[in-house]
Amino acid sequence: MVKKLTLGKKERLKSRKLIDQLFKEGRNFNLFPYRVYYLFPQAKAAGLNINLQFGVGVSTRNFKHAVDRNRIKRLTREAYRLQKLPFQELLESKQLTIALFLIYTGKELPAYKVVSEKIAVILNRLIKAVNEIPSSAT
Repeated sequence: MVKKLTLGKKERLKSRKLIDQLFKEGRNFNLFPYRVYYLFPQAKAAGLNINLQFGVGVSTRNFKHAVDRNRIKRLTREAYRLQKLPFQELLESKQLTIALFLIYTGKELPAYKVVSEKIAVILNRLIKAVNEIPSSAT
């Protein structure tokens, strides 16, 4: 079975209920220029049949033009799509589900190289967080 580097419809975080739960109950950390929210919901309670859901947002306050906000979101999704495979495989092996949301908090348009490096650091930090979860909790 060949793994595709895609970000399909089912992998996108769209559920308003799950997003609200993520911001209320989830954990977060800052890694400039991103604020990262993540939550390990119960797969059956969340109605998920996929183990990784991802979303990204950019503040209207910092970027008045939709073109700029959309570019940042597009760069972030592309960097994430290309680097998510090791993280996704770890979640599958541990049979975990995660909801992940990134908010861009910087004030300037980033270059793709910067975004890609930051996404790599974020995913490595999340891998460490998954590995710290005791196996009895899964």
